[in-house]
Amino acid sequence: MAINDELLGFVKEALARGTPRSEIKNTLQEAGWRPDQVGSALAAFARSDFPIPVPVPKPYLSARDAFVYLVLFTTLYLTTFHFGRLIFQFINLGLPDLAEFYDYVDSAHQAIRFSISSLIIAFPIFLYLSWQIRRSIKRDPSKRASKVRKWLTYMTLFVAAAVIIGDLTWLVYSFLGGEMSLRFALKAITVASIAGGIFGYYLWDLRQDERGTTA
Repeated sequence: MAINDELLGFVKEALARGTPRSEIKNTLQEAGWRPDQVGSALAAFARSDFPIPVPVPKPYLSARDAFVYLVLFTTLYLTTFHFGRLIFQFINLGLPDLAEFYDYVDSAHQAIRFSISSLIIAFPIFLYLSWQIRRSIKRDPSKRASKVRKWLTYMTLFVAAAVIIGDLTWLVYSFLGGEMSLRFALKAITVASIAGGIFGYYLWDLRQDERGTTA
């Protein structure tokens, strides 16, 4: 979000005069500025004992970062999908529908082979890129401000949240309709666990960014 230059100048001058951040925040909100505008303006300057306000690095857009993060999140989605699909196939084989079991076995085995093949390729790439990115951020913390990284992270949070909501809704719907079965429940738990794990991790990662800008 672009920060109003007048607001940014006011915050900078107020901090330079030693005005506490809480007082700046309250004064601006009383004057009619939105809380998110005030928060963004204050976050533009580091919490520091330096005599003048110290600006924090602004979010940037890099073609290289766009490529790396697109590959990272693509392999994340592939890994997630095929891991869930693999578990689904094992559930189907372990708790078969006898009416379809014999026709299903061969296709289930093919699906298992394809999912394992996809995991063997996608998951190591995801791990390697995650390690490279963490190492790069450790050397240069300003890289956490990458716009591509934040956009893809928020998109992943949205997808994970939508999957969790849809999964739980369908679970309750089936339960109320008396259609609940052990096989269905295990699949629902699998989807919720995978999506919940991804949502929790990336939400934690975003909060690390927030702590970094307010520390």
